[in-house]
Amino acid sequence: QVQLVESGGGLVQAGGSLRLSCAASGRTFSSYPLGWFRRAPGKGREFVAGINRGSGASTDYVDSAKGRFTISRDNAKNTVYLQMDSLKPEDTAVYYCAAKYQGLLLHPVTNGWGYWGQGTQVTVSS
Repeated sequence: QVQLVESGGGLVQAGGSLRLSCAASGRTFSSYPLGWFRRAPGKGREFVAGINRGSGASTDYVDSAKGRFTISRDNAKNTVYLQMDSLKPEDTAVYYCAAKYQGLLLHPVTNGWGYWGQGTQVTVSS
């Protein structure tokens, strides 16, 4: 069982940066692929970024986040991060941290996400 708690959301102007953090419980943190999703007003949940288990050498991003967002993990701190740069108003959403069921790989990113945080609001003003 994994419990996830996000932090770091807030209000930022377009072009600015935010870093989201997600702290996880559990003794086997490194064995879980981790990801960030978002849900914008009136839209469905969208995969944003993911990082594989272990050292996290493998990552993946939605096209709109490539070159602007960076996902990373610190297994010693049981924490996953999402560094968001060059933010745009269309990035406004509630961002959720997620973990896949233990033993799965990051890909495919469309399924296997069994644990979710409560979400943190990110608002980008124009």
